[in-house]
Formats: sequence, structure tokens, C-alpha cells
Amino acid sequence: MGKASRTKVDSGRRERIAAQRAAERRAEQRRRILIASGAIIAVVAIVVAFIVVKTNSKPSASSSASNGPTGAALASVVSDLTSVPASATDKIGSGGGQVTATPKAVTNGTPLTANGKPEMLYMGAEYCPYCAAERWAMIQALSRFGTFSGLSTVHSASVNGAGQSEPYPNTPTFTFHGSSYTSKYLTFTPVETQTNIPDKSTGGYTALETPTKEQSALLTKYDVPPYVPSGSEGAIPFIYFGGKYIIAGASYSPQVLAGLSWSKIASDVKNDPSSNVAKAVVGTANYSPPRSAR
Repeated sequence: MGKASRTKVDSGRRERIAAQRAAERRAEQRRRILIASGAIIAVVAIVVAFIVVKTNSKPSASSSASNGPTGAALASVVSDLTSVPASATDKIGSGGGQVTATPKAVTNGTPLTANGKPEMLYMGAEYCPYCAAERWAMIQALSRFGTFSGLSTVHSASVNGAGQSEPYPNTPTFTFHGSSYTSKYLTFTPVETQTNIPDKSTGGYTALETPTKEQSALLTKYDVPPYVPSGSEGAIPFIYFGGKYIIAGASYSPQVLAGLSWSKIASDVKNDPSSNVAKAVVGTANYSPPRSAR
């Protein structure tokens, strides 16, 4: 083979090798691009999934604590709470020291009636542990004069929308939201202003029911000293008994109910008059003002 022929062959070989290497480099670049694109797509998919989950998740209660029994179990709790034998209520009397506050007489109170009967106004909130404690006694007392329907259970909050811890967290209780009460003796009007679901936008809790102007005016007028201690203005629960008496705050400590289930509380109320639970709940329900104050 002549020199010119060998040069031509070598040149062709070099061109083929160069072309092969160029093709390999292009393939490598495509592979890297595909890997990078795949990684980006994976990251985007994870972010999108996270956003979708967050968007579709409903606001949860202030903790993972159960909101209580339903169905037959709920009916059993309500039955126990509202059917305490007279012998037990008589034995418990004023509560043996468990009741720490009693209704205060109102001087020249604004009369409150509805449907031709004295009206008992309650203003509270589902997150409130003091409301949680008071509801047990209210249901027990009111069941002596009428009948509830549509009661459901709930618990007080553990943290608010600002992430601050609440006292007596997850106190088991009922909510009056969605319930009704019938009695030939009185009208019961409950207002649950907020849920137990934290609201980060306000630092408090999500809104539930809105009081009327007249109801708010009663709270402003009477939820102040001398009916409540100085510094406790606006305390809930606020209960206004037809213009005669008020309660602002719990009548007993929510600590009495700490760590107990709804069924245990109701069972103690009905069956164990010597328990602190029965003394607190029934003792509060038993309150009768002195004759001189009626």
C-alpha cells in the first residue's frame, strides 16, 4: 500500500473515531440531562403532593384526643348523667367542699324571658376547660326540669392558634352546639362562640356561633366586678339566670375530671355519690340560693 493510501485510511479511521467519541459525548450529555430532569420531576412531585395533602387536610382539633363517644355509647353517657337517683342527689347535697363557687345574685338585673318563661342564657366555647366542667353540672341540673336532645361530646383544647398551652387540656365534656332543650318551666339558650380548633390567623380558635347584640350586652354589663373578681372580666362560662343570678367561670375545678373518660364521669355521677366527680357535678347542680336572696 502506498503512502498516499495509508494516509487516506488513517484519516478515515481518525474521523470515524472522532465521530464515535462525539456520539458518546452526546449520549452522555443526554443521559445526564435525563437524570437531572428526573430528579427535578421527583422533587416537583414531592412538593406538589405535600401541597395537595396540606390543602385537602381539614383543620384538626387542638390535639389528637378523641371527641368522645357516639351512638349507643353516647346515649348511655347521657342517660347516666341525666338519671341520677334522688337518694344520691340528697346524699351529695352541696358537694362536700368540691363546689368552689356559687351563683351570685344580680341587683336590679335586666329581666330575661323567652316563650313566656324565664330564660337561662349560657355563653361559652368548646375550647374552654371551665365551660367543659360546668356543662356536666348544667346538663344534670336542667334534666330535672326538661329534656335535652342532640347532645354531642367534645373536649376542651390543649393549645390555641398561637401554639400556647391551655390549662386543664382535653377536659372531656359536651357541646350545646346543635342540641335543643324542651321544658315547661324555662327556656334554655346556649351560645357556643368558638370551637376547640386552633386558628393560626387569630391566635385563638375558629368561630362557631355569634351572640346577639342583646346577649353581648348582658355579658358586657354583668361579667364584671362585683360579679367577678377584678381582672377576670369577660370570663366564661357566663350564665345569666333570667336577671336574678349569674355564674361567670366554673363552679368547681376542671382538675376533678382530668384523665377520665366520658363514661367514667357519667357513671360516677350516677352510681358513686362518694366520688369527687359526683360531689362536684351534682353538688353544683344542687345549688339552691338562700331564701333571703330569692
